[in-house]
Amino acid sequence: MKCPYCNYNQDKVIDSRETMEGTSVRRRRECINCGKRYTTYEYIEKIPLMVIKKDGRREPFNRSKILSGLLKACEKRPISIDKLESLVSEVEMILQKKFDREVESRYIGELVIDKLSKLDDVAYVRFASVYRQFKDVSQFVKESREILSKRFQSS
Repeated sequence: MKCPYCNYNQDKVIDSRETMEGTSVRRRRECINCGKRYTTYEYIEKIPLMVIKKDGRREPFNRSKILSGLLKACEKRPISIDKLESLVSEVEMILQKKFDREVESRYIGELVIDKLSKLDDVAYVRFASVYRQFKDVSQFVKESREILSKRFQSS
């Protein structure tokens, strides 16, 4: 494993544990050369799930694309990277169980939006506004009202 900071190719594993879902192993590593720590995840290799894009193109499922979108939506929000990683793992696990070979990108987006809505309202609206391509402020207002009404109904 190459260190992401100095590219040295030797490290030591400090901590190793199975994720809650049992689908991967999380390892904390420390570079022998620079001493910096980083996290790696080990997954079982599976038949790649293909994502059918809106325009009909197909590309392999890429969990880092989901994580990247979540990081943007959660910028300056009190949400840890561990929670986001967990959310992505949960989405990936659902997709692997429900679909054999192909899944529409629309389904993935809605699944992520659903999970994010339970985690943080602001991040949810940010993600939804990009994913659903809000055209104007009225769509923001409508989405915000729905969030507020759900919050008041549950309290």
